[in-house]
Amino acid sequence: MRIISWNVNGIRAIAGKGFTDKIKEMNPDILCIQETKAQVEQLGPEITDIPGYKSFFYSAERKGYSGTAVYTKEEPLNVSFGLGTEEFDHEGRVIRLDFKDFVLFNIYFPNGGRGDDFVDFKLRFYDCFLALVDSIKASGKEVILCGDVNTAHKEIDLANPKANSKVSGFLPRERVYMDKFNEHDLIDSFRMFYPDKTEAYTWWSYKTKARERNVGWRIDYFFVTSGLKDKLKESNMLSDVEGSDHCPIFIDIDFN
Repeated sequence: MRIISWNVNGIRAIAGKGFTDKIKEMNPDILCIQETKAQVEQLGPEITDIPGYKSFFYSAERKGYSGTAVYTKEEPLNVSFGLGTEEFDHEGRVIRLDFKDFVLFNIYFPNGGRGDDFVDFKLRFYDCFLALVDSIKASGKEVILCGDVNTAHKEIDLANPKANSKVSGFLPRERVYMDKFNEHDLIDSFRMFYPDKTEAYTWWSYKTKARERNVGWRIDYFFVTSGLKDKLKESNMLSDVEGSDHCPIFIDIDFN
């Protein structure tokens, strides 16, 4: 099974850049999308009804903002939306799909870049999610998390760590939460395969043509709980797929 995660920075914008053709080329079993920036009623059937996939959309109450979507070939046992906490569940950030072998979370985590209050909100969101993971693990189920986490974990995960040490997305108190993910049995799948790989990024600023120079950040992740670790076959990024300021990332996992 190949699962792909991609922050598309506007699903209507990327629809005009060959989005459906890209899906056909990548051919994921499950595709998780973040930052759709659209209400479902604003989307045509060419986006909502892609042949071979069942689709689920979760839009923010505020139009043109946030939002997530999932396309899946395999019918999930159950689909739910949000974290179950009112504070976090009006921005369309979380889609949960329950399958036989795992629970999949597609999440667009908050950005703390607009000030301390937003960083605090982001960290409370992390806490709420980690508590949910603990409860799922306690029930005997394994978890896959994918999405835009909006934090680079270590210096190896961005091109200019010193210059960004006081910027949200690389603040010490944000990075601590990437350690907490591991403490809650969430394993960074990319670093499992490539612990020392440098210049491996998933987001580049449009403002400075950073992608052309590969001056980027790794802020998009796949995490898996330890019971799935041995089933992973690959975890990487599709850096050549364009259309957004993020590139898609993926895992290959074998449940046989």
